[in-house]
Amino acid sequence: MVYVTRKAHFSAAHRLFNPKFTDAQNEAVFDKCNNVHGHGHNYEIEVTVAGEPDPETGYVIDLKKLGELIEEFILTKVDHKHLNYDVPELAGIIPTAENIALVFWQLLEGRITEGTLHSVRVAESDNNFAEYFG
Repeated sequence: MVYVTRKAHFSAAHRLFNPKFTDAQNEAVFDKCNNVHGHGHNYEIEVTVAGEPDPETGYVIDLKKLGELIEEFILTKVDHKHLNYDVPELAGIIPTAENIALVFWQLLEGRITEGTLHSVRVAESDNNFAEYFG
């Protein structure tokens, strides 16, 4: 089994807030990420595909094609957006790195026809990251 990974970057704002919590609880749990107007991060996404290289091309998946899928189904939705308000796929979801990775998996699942989607990793600007394995 061979694993290939494509990286991409995007910038977005978010607010971590649970409407079931009091203001004090939200501040205690989410700290700076609970700013009422949101705040921004520079994110990095890594999408890993697993499989055996095609004997005719040597590719598990053409990384250019994987990059185009990431651009079409993820980056066009989230780059320079407010994740709480501008991204329908995140509506009603607290946009933590963990939840973002899960939603990105859902956006890509079934669209990768060469190899198998193995993981989606999302890192915030401060190098914290979450990785989702389906």
